[in-house]
Amino acid sequence: SLAVIGPNGSGKSTLLGLVAGLTKPNEGQVTVSGRIAALLELGSGFHHDLTGRENVYLNASLLGLTRKRTVQIFDRIVEFSGIGDFITEPIRTYSTGMAMRLAFSVAIHMDPEILIIDEVLAVGDAAFQAKCFDKILEFRKNGKTLLCVSHASGMVQQLCDRAIWLDHGELVMSGNVIEVTEAYAGRPTIEA
Repeated sequence: SLAVIGPNGSGKSTLLGLVAGLTKPNEGQVTVSGRIAALLELGSGFHHDLTGRENVYLNASLLGLTRKRTVQIFDRIVEFSGIGDFITEPIRTYSTGMAMRLAFSVAIHMDPEILIIDEVLAVGDAAFQAKCFDKILEFRKNGKTLLCVSHASGMVQQLCDRAIWLDHGELVMSGNVIEVTEAYAGRPTIEA
């Protein structure tokens, strides 16, 4: 599990986009081995005029799941999300937190080998955040890979073993998550 930290504009989200295959590098290559679930932007892959149910199938398809597999896990997705009867309502009627809950639930239930998270756990109520946190810890316990961007150093210290600190696209430090986050909290950034 790896945390990517640094100030806004340091290249964190760009790095995640490269790993997720959403962006191609200008030079070199990025090699990833395993199925990826990426939570990079709330509601990405959701169509606001479709119902929650329709969006589960749409989002699962975009993440590479077959319709048959989505049917098999649909009830678990909805139960974990806590959306309940809202699953039949259009996403445009959902709060941001509800949409995030559904997006997270689809991604985590696709059983990825690699989970990429970009600040999305900051949305939602405390109970759902704890539920997500537990699911991510279970994910890690099963030997899967977590790549996480967050400005919440306490959260990344609990979720990740290692961290890298980026500033203006440059690697400032790499190592133990506690050492890197503490160094980041106490040092000024690189001048542009």
